Amino acid sequence: MPVCISAVNMPSAPAFEAPLDGRTMGTVTLTAHPGILPLAVEQLGLDLPGHIRALHDVTFTLTSGDLTVVLGPNGAGKTLLLKVCHGLLQPTRGSVRWSGNDSYGTQRRQAMVLQRPVLLRRSVWENMDYALRLQAVDTLERTQRIEKALSLARLELVAHRPARALSGGEQQRVALARAWVTQPEVLFLDEPSTHLDPEAARAVEEIIASIRSAGTTIVMTTHDLSQARRLADRILFLNRGQLLEQQSAMSFFREPDTEAARAFLRGELVIY
Repeated sequence: MPVCISAVNMPSAPAFEAPLDGRTMGTVTLTAHPGILPLAVEQLGLDLPGHIRALHDVTFTLTSGDLTVVLGPNGAGKTLLLKVCHGLLQPTRGSVRWSGNDSYGTQRRQAMVLQRPVLLRRSVWENMDYALRLQAVDTLERTQRIEKALSLARLELVAHRPARALSGGEQQRVALARAWVTQPEVLFLDEPSTHLDPEAARAVEEIIASIRSAGTTIVMTTHDLSQARRLADRILFLNRGQLLEQQSAMSFFREPDTEAARAFLRGELVIY
């Protein structure tokens, strides 16, 4: 099962450049590996204690490049779906299959950031350095990657401050930077801007956009429909543990296929 440090797994990915407001983040060259995508989720089911069927017969394929947003009302199973895909939970039924047969290598090449980041009792720099030490990255490359990640998240001025002493928005940026510094091919984000003020939420969105521009495939949950409209290429819509829609964001927001989705977009309580 993957190690979850808000959560960080240890990936490898192709070389990339990440622009941010006209700044070049530099190129990081890594050993080439076959990609871990596509991810095929087939007839996925998850039962929780108490005979609760949390996910039922969920089937979709995740391909490279898109930013996929998982939408649905509270209790729909969005976070559970991300955790099962990431490997933090084992499905009761069905399968979650990454491309290739090296399960350990797959775990090292994806990451997840939880809604409430779990930061180490160390500085911002040391949080990222620890993730790279687990990956056995040498000292020079660790320094280069951390400097790029600090710039990406605009955290240079707080690099040596205790991570847990920062504001909520800064802590979320640290969690995103720590995930990105490991260079994941796939990044799962659970409600990355919840409880943040508009300015902090916008800063988080900018980081997410830059991470995607750097070549990382992103799957995220959000309750903010405006945010989903701004960021998403593709929508997965869940209700009561079932995947009711999967289509382009443009098509979903223009004309969803199901009444449940239409009611959700109208802001009505979905009970079906």
